[in-house]
Amino acid sequence: MSKLAIASVLALACAAVTAPAAAQPAPPKTEGSALRFDVKRTKLENGLRVVMLVDHTSPTVAVDVVYDVGGRNEERGRSGFAHLFEHMMFQGSANVPRGEHFRLVTSHGGMLNGTTSEDRTNYFEMLPSSELGLAIFLEADRMKSLDVSQKNFENQRAVVKEEYRMRVENAAYVPAAIRLQELVYQGYWPYEHSAIGTMRDLDAAELGWVRAFHAAYYAPNNAVLSIAGDFEESEAMALVRRYFGDAKPASVPKLELPPVPEQTTPRATVVEDSHAKLPAIFAGWLVPPSHEPDHYALSLVAMLLGDGESSRLHRALVRERSLAIEVDAEPNGLRGPDMFQVVVKLASGASVASVTKLLETQIADVARLGPSEADMTKLRNRIRARFLLGLQSNFARAQRLAELEVYRGDASLLNGELDRYLAVTPEDMKRVTAKYLTTARRSLVEVKPGLREVAAPPSAPQGGRK
Repeated sequence: MSKLAIASVLALACAAVTAPAAAQPAPPKTEGSALRFDVKRTKLENGLRVVMLVDHTSPTVAVDVVYDVGGRNEERGRSGFAHLFEHMMFQGSANVPRGEHFRLVTSHGGMLNGTTSEDRTNYFEMLPSSELGLAIFLEADRMKSLDVSQKNFENQRAVVKEEYRMRVENAAYVPAAIRLQELVYQGYWPYEHSAIGTMRDLDAAELGWVRAFHAAYYAPNNAVLSIAGDFEESEAMALVRRYFGDAKPASVPKLELPPVPEQTTPRATVVEDSHAKLPAIFAGWLVPPSHEPDHYALSLVAMLLGDGESSRLHRALVRERSLAIEVDAEPNGLRGPDMFQVVVKLASGASVASVTKLLETQIADVARLGPSEADMTKLRNRIRARFLLGLQSNFARAQRLAELEVYRGDASLLNGELDRYLAVTPEDMKRVTAKYLTTARRSLVEVKPGLREVAAPPSAPQGGRK
């Protein structure tokens, strides 16, 4: 299963409307390996944090509002509310009737979207630079006066349920991805459930609950406004103060995260999937949050194991033994604690036991021997390219800066991110592999093509929500 297929569950998006491609911004200034973004940060009196990055190369501007609310903020029995509001936020506000937000942006040559994850919800526009005021007005109007009516609630509840049917119930391998998340985070509710929610919780939701959720989290003091592209800082701030300045702050509930239960024995289960054409295995391990040093080392371990056709797992499973047709390894990038996962789609006739054994052998080799110098050169080159390409568009920059401001409290930390990856040593990679990617800490989901029901081998510990 590909990264994109798994990410479709963990980062849910409304239907996007795309404008013609524009010229990409210039690469950031660098000194040696260090990035140099001229990031400006400020805060309004109502608590709204504003992050700005000017680049006049392309005549476009991206506006991204990230709310510090996602699946991890939801209560048991009320999952999927953050995702529901991803849809509700497009249903009209005091000065923008339902459907008008889309029409205004697209008719002015732009694109827009919204996405939800376990860690945050965001809404963005990408427009010609002359339309910055439109984007800021639209985002401010729905922050201040969203139409949370019974009609809109019922309408969007039905839309989300249909999305669940399409993206989960009728999508190959997606139930296994959700089941793996439940196993890895067993007993840790903030991440134990997927941000898409469940049919049961959507059916039980009441308008009063939804309104209370909105009032608690969709406020300026729980959001970051990020602007990147072709604009003048003074003009942008004047627009921000004009439209967002009178937004009322809220009493945002303090998130009390529970302790993470320790896993000391392997967990395993089987998912029978009527939409899957081939067997697969989903393996996951709990790893440190994405800002901790060990996470950077684990990111390089994932690249060594499963990034591209020259990776170790692809070579061992696909090219040399023909046991698999697709292999991928990556940390999920959650705020934390994170999940390191390996996904293998088996070739016809291959056994799960042989693939699992070979996976264990490859991980053990990294823990014992680490990468070679040639491996490190390749990994550093790939991480440089991936990092820079990931910041190519104004929207990508706006989103990354906003998330850093929300997750770590300082968007300018982007300037040191690449160096944190490049500072990883072979010894770091050996150490984190031996520490975190053990069989005792592993959760494993086997996908069997057939009827979609969940069962577990009699000898395997049971996981998931009770």
